[in-house]
Amino acid sequence: MSSDVSILLSAIQRGDSNAAEDLLPLIYNQLREMARTKMAQEAAGQTLQATALVHEAYLRLVDKPVAQEWHSRKHFFAAAAEAMRRILIENVRRKQALKRGGDLNRIELPLNDLPEANSAVNVLQIDEALTRLAKQDAQAAELVKLRYFTGLPLAEAAEMLEMSERSARRLWAYARSFLLEELSPGA
Repeated sequence: MSSDVSILLSAIQRGDSNAAEDLLPLIYNQLREMARTKMAQEAAGQTLQATALVHEAYLRLVDKPVAQEWHSRKHFFAAAAEAMRRILIENVRRKQALKRGGDLNRIELPLNDLPEANSAVNVLQIDEALTRLAKQDAQAAELVKLRYFTGLPLAEAAEMLEMSERSARRLWAYARSFLLEELSPGA
């Protein structure tokens, strides 16, 4: 299956419009699982559905006037994780726009750990902290995106980033402590 995905990604790069239609059934379940994991982490009252998140992310990835270049299947799924993250952030920003009555409230975090998946921590605060992390360590920020925003296990995220699991574990510890510091009161 992964070779079929790679072949179709190459065909999309070459401008084959039918390849995009053939790709979705092959990767839909994996994208849906990524979206379902992320949606389970969202605060109650989220109106965006996992199916809509998958479709929007997929359209952003393959429905472009200029074909995107995919270096590998891993590259495609990393881009899908990033697209889902951006969609969720845009959705939160849209809902919290002042013209719609939204105000950002700072949420107290425990000092011992980064929020877990079912926490009600503000996605915008995490995104801002993640942007600051990316300026210091882009790979650490990518690891957080893969783990936190798509729910990938450490081993899979390490594979996506082409690093050892041990290195990923150290990088994850660093990223978590960085984000904890950034998201703590008075930061």
